[in-house]
Amino acid sequence: MATAESEDFAALLRELKDRSGRSYGVLAGKLHVSTSTLHRYCNGDAVPNEFAPVDRLARLCGATREESVELHRRWILADEARRRARGTAAAEAARPAASTAAEAPRPESKAEPESEIPNGSAKAAPAPAPAPAPAPEAGDSGAGSDESPVVRTVTGAATAPPPRKRLSKRTRLVLIGAAAVTALAVPAVAVASLSGGSGDDKDAKSSTVADARETGSTAPRITPPKSTSPSPKASSPSPSASAGRSSSPTPSAPAVRKPVPAAQAPVGVGISSYQWDGPCGKFYLMDQKPNAVPKPPDPYESRPWASVLGGVDGGHLTLQLTATGKTRESVVINAVNVKVVERDAPLDWTAYSMGSGCGGGVTPGFFDIDLDKAQPRTKPVGGTQGDAHVPATDFPYKVSTTDPQVLNLDVHTDAHEVTWYLEVEWSSGDRFGKIPVYDESGKPFHSSAVKGRPAYEYRGDTNVWERLTT
Repeated sequence: MATAESEDFAALLRELKDRSGRSYGVLAGKLHVSTSTLHRYCNGDAVPNEFAPVDRLARLCGATREESVELHRRWILADEARRRARGTAAAEAARPAASTAAEAPRPESKAEPESEIPNGSAKAAPAPAPAPAPAPEAGDSGAGSDESPVVRTVTGAATAPPPRKRLSKRTRLVLIGAAAVTALAVPAVAVASLSGGSGDDKDAKSSTVADARETGSTAPRITPPKSTSPSPKASSPSPSASAGRSSSPTPSAPAVRKPVPAAQAPVGVGISSYQWDGPCGKFYLMDQKPNAVPKPPDPYESRPWASVLGGVDGGHLTLQLTATGKTRESVVINAVNVKVVERDAPLDWTAYSMGSGCGGGVTPGFFDIDLDKAQPRTKPVGGTQGDAHVPATDFPYKVSTTDPQVLNLDVHTDAHEVTWYLEVEWSSGDRFGKIPVYDESGKPFHSSAVKGRPAYEYRGDTNVWERLTT
């Protein structure tokens, strides 16, 4: 499905093709692609997986340096839009399965075992809510039963009060008298506690306790109220102190940076090319004899071919790292770190060149990564883009949806076999994170030195692998 970015990319391709005056068939033959594939590129129905064939097409059509740079920018945006579309399609495909799982019937929770009435004839009903205590009837003077009319709680369950019994007149008179004595004792305790603190306090308290013992009740303990007069320690602060505290500025809390998972990062990072400087000097190490290795394909299709044969990147690996913003906010690329998973002695295999008549030189990249160092790092170096020299520029780099960033990396080893991957550090406002970068199969990169190994180059005129002289 065509996107706005792919249509912009295709429009510039068509302009260059029409200006060249060459047919689709002629250009397709020089690019080693089918005519229908080139038609799809120029119609916006497809986007090349790498920029290398697009760059060759631009050169065949006589594009200027500015047009090549613009074509590269449009291709990056179209490639990123295609990746987002694939991610959206995968998420929509996984959504029905998730919804089906959500709609699956859940197992019913096991019901609590129901208790039965002792006779077993019926199940017990839930305990009723506690009922308020009934108001005393007239003539009862607050005493209406042998037990206090309150709801009793046993192990958290409320039980109803026992039925009220009619007391005899003699019993009611005795209870009324006891209540009167208690009522008289309580004020006496209060008066004794609130008196001026003279030596008679002890006598008042003792008599009150004695009265309470005689009536068979316990006198409540009354705590004297605290003095309302202001204490010297609790005095209000002086005006000067208050003014000093109010005038000092309140320190603001430092901004908290939020780590963001790689899947939610506002920037997309990927490998846009494995041979940004061309096939010259590119080797694969294989545990194969020359007569068992088939003819190499087009240089830009060599990685799948080498993967089938169990090949490993030899010597130098030139990667083109592309960073594109997913939102309108600016994102800063702070660093590209190299993470070594394993380092060992170089493979004792044969090296096979992917270029014919190249001379073995490798154009310096914009960043150099030496895997032989104990702690490899991404070192900025000078490079070339077309006919122009590009000076070494270190991090950081800023990217957005309309301003992608391309980093050319020359990763090499001369003395080891190394398994490694990249880690891109980014930040945007108060958010930051790290994005791991692996090869096209989602695994760490695998490189080995070719120095000292037998090397072969394929001869097109004789259709055989011929050993290179060192």
